[in-house]
Amino acid sequence: MSLIVQKFGGSSVANADRVRNVARIVTETYRRGHSVVVVLSAQGDTTDDLIAKAREINPKASKREMDMLLSTGEQISIALCAMAIEGMGYQVVSLTGWQAGMLTNSAYGGARIKRIRTERIQRELDKRKIVLVAGFQGINKYDDITTLGRGGSDTSAVALAACLHADLCQIYTDVDGVYTADPRKVKGAYKLEEITFDEMLELASLGAQVLHNRSVEMAKRYNVNLEVLSSFSGVPGTKVKEVVKTMEKSHVSGVAKDKDVARIALIGLADEPGIAFKVFSLLARGRINVDIILQSIGRSESKDISFTVARGDMEQAQALLEKNRDTLGFNSIEVNDQVAKVSVVGAGMVNNSGVAAKMFEALFSAGININMISTSEIKISVLVDERDADRAVQAVHDRFFSEFGSGN
Repeated sequence: MSLIVQKFGGSSVANADRVRNVARIVTETYRRGHSVVVVLSAQGDTTDDLIAKAREINPKASKREMDMLLSTGEQISIALCAMAIEGMGYQVVSLTGWQAGMLTNSAYGGARIKRIRTERIQRELDKRKIVLVAGFQGINKYDDITTLGRGGSDTSAVALAACLHADLCQIYTDVDGVYTADPRKVKGAYKLEEITFDEMLELASLGAQVLHNRSVEMAKRYNVNLEVLSSFSGVPGTKVKEVVKTMEKSHVSGVAKDKDVARIALIGLADEPGIAFKVFSLLARGRINVDIILQSIGRSESKDISFTVARGDMEQAQALLEKNRDTLGFNSIEVNDQVAKVSVVGAGMVNNSGVAAKMFEALFSAGININMISTSEIKISVLVDERDADRAVQAVHDRFFSEFGSGN
């Protein structure tokens, strides 16, 4: 008898019919002889609705009280789903994050899991009960409820799978797997049978919304057997694993787009040792993450440095840099939040030349200008104007996938 952890997102439990559908999937798994732990997200737009309610009362509510409020969404989901499973005649128990032993640090709104006390879950499984766990939440050392931030239910599911030594962790979404690009926006995108942890991590970090990057990091660290599939279609999904069969022959596995990007340029910095350290250590102290960095060749004893940050960090970064203008010694600062990052990802890229040339050729043929470029062993990212982002993804996807249906 194997143990399977199943996670269902908000769209999968958005209404009564979908809750019943989840109950059917869970009980079918149970009937096949498996022990089942289920992690649920809040229904549909519940979290957004709760945030809106909070703003009506207090736009500057503390993060602790926001966590207290937002955690209720997942509790509604597990209770309703447990009722549906009860109605089908099965033994079931719903557990909040703290009841399930999910212990976190105290970073309200973006807590990290420290460890999971699995004794309660194991006791319920030993009684042959189906266990439903509220995703996205835990409890800190002060016995306060915490939430795990964006993608928290994915992280909850993978963490439970790791701690319970589950045989399989299934992430159910509204798409039936991981695609070469967003199938709702890119013509010709097709589903991958399997993808490596590293590729999935890059795609998740670069804007693909199928899995959250924290959950992929955890799955890779603990070698969790992971599958992404649809709660509606009933067809096999995409396996996420350390090594895939096509790794040697496939150059590119996917194309991603991220519009949560802003570009900042410091003009006229002194061309001297340590200036880059001064800039980026200042931003680091402000907890601002920097992505693509471009430094010009020094001319006339000055140089320019451009870099990207998340759009939500742009104003803070600009204010921080302006405040330290005299220390840094730049002439001017330029900001632009009308940009987007387009990336190709593939584990086979490191051993195959010409991937960058093909990508740049595709963008040139589409008349799309490249503002910045960043590369690693398994990805190439370019910064383009936001208005060109969708065309860029389609053009790059066509270049790599139209001929053979693969990344060759």
